[in-house]
Amino acid sequence: MRYRTTIDSQVFDFDDLRQVMAFASPARSGDYLAGIGAATAQQRMAARHVLAETPLKQFLTEALIPYETDNITRLIIDGHDAAAFAPVAHLTVGDFRNWLLSDRADTAALSALAPGLTPEMVAAASKLMRNQDLVAVARKCSVVTRFRDTIGLPGHLSVRLQPNHPTDDLRGVAASTLDGLLMGAGDAVIGLNPASDSMPVLGELLRLLDEVIQRFEIPTQSCVLTHVTNTLKLAESGAPIDLVFQSIGGTEQTNLSFGVTPELLDEAHAAAQSLRRGTVGRNCMYFETGQGSALSANASFGVDQQTCEARAYALARRYQPLLINTVVGFIGPEYLYDGKQIIRAGLEDHFCGKLLGLPIGCDICYTNHAEADQDDMDTLLVLLGTAGINFIMGVPGADDVMLNYQSTSFHDALFLRQTLGLKRAPEFEAWLQRMQISDAAGRLHPPSSNRLLADMGALAALAR
Repeated sequence: MRYRTTIDSQVFDFDDLRQVMAFASPARSGDYLAGIGAATAQQRMAARHVLAETPLKQFLTEALIPYETDNITRLIIDGHDAAAFAPVAHLTVGDFRNWLLSDRADTAALSALAPGLTPEMVAAASKLMRNQDLVAVARKCSVVTRFRDTIGLPGHLSVRLQPNHPTDDLRGVAASTLDGLLMGAGDAVIGLNPASDSMPVLGELLRLLDEVIQRFEIPTQSCVLTHVTNTLKLAESGAPIDLVFQSIGGTEQTNLSFGVTPELLDEAHAAAQSLRRGTVGRNCMYFETGQGSALSANASFGVDQQTCEARAYALARRYQPLLINTVVGFIGPEYLYDGKQIIRAGLEDHFCGKLLGLPIGCDICYTNHAEADQDDMDTLLVLLGTAGINFIMGVPGADDVMLNYQSTSFHDALFLRQTLGLKRAPEFEAWLQRMQISDAAGRLHPPSSNRLLADMGALAALAR
């Protein structure tokens, strides 16, 4: 297929579909770092004109990364559901964009379509959309998952309670966990990034989080976000593993740089399933991604960073995870330079993940050397809440003292729930009421009246 258009007598030629996708992307520093960003606004718009006229089915015959050399491409093509794709198989990318925004694309239709869409298709559609379009379409998608509680119901917002500590001190972790629970956070997961790879330390952290959950009968799940090989060893030793975590990317070489293959993830998924620790469901995987990871691993092969990100979702989709989140501003300004780029990337990632049928959340974050601030994060927070994000992060004070970046706080989640009328996971909401932490409307009681604080001594004992 030839990729060419003429605008005001100027002819724009593109080498292939990969270049069309890269030049059609909104400006971002990572693509310019890779040397694949559009040189001018005119060139960007010309690429979008060409992309809009490209048949959706072209992505099934023209792989952006060759089928023979990349296992993610093979997973995408071999796992494609032609029957699910049939309702939109005749459309161009531009027509598909218009269909997504129409009333015909309701929740049921989008859910049925998800297995028939490839990451490249949804990434292409996003490049033709304004921010409000990304919000409008994602809001119509519903992806519900379950382990010990139910995440992703319409009108609900969950929070990952992130009690990181720079030295993995159990008392510090326990204090942050208590802080989050008292603020009504933790229904997505109590998930900790360890500072250490020491297996004894990882085991202690897992046991602490599990003992808190079991002692107070909290309908949630825990996760220590270590490498999948460590999690497998910990499971074999009898450690209390709820969820298996792994960072993943959108190309085979990116995942190899993480020390991960689909076969290894298959093994981990089977191991977690065999533990049967879920009470209301069996979704047991937790994945994190981020635009720029493929380029930082020198493994993007000329594919723009947003499309590489969407390709990572194809690998995640293989395992029907409980959670997947894009850590949108964490990699740094080399890839997303400022608040404008971070906001756009967060909306794109959520849109693409939801269209592919994934329970996607977002770590709405930035590093201190990026041209961004907490006002930018507030903007993205409200936009994603409106778009129906499954979960966000809850970090004490929004300042992660171990990873040294800025995220969202327990208070931010309270603001978003109150402003948009969003509820917590129903099982977790009922627990908060039993513990007298919140009332029937989800509002927090004064700390002096709740049962968790009254039993603070038991929590302190667990951290010794």
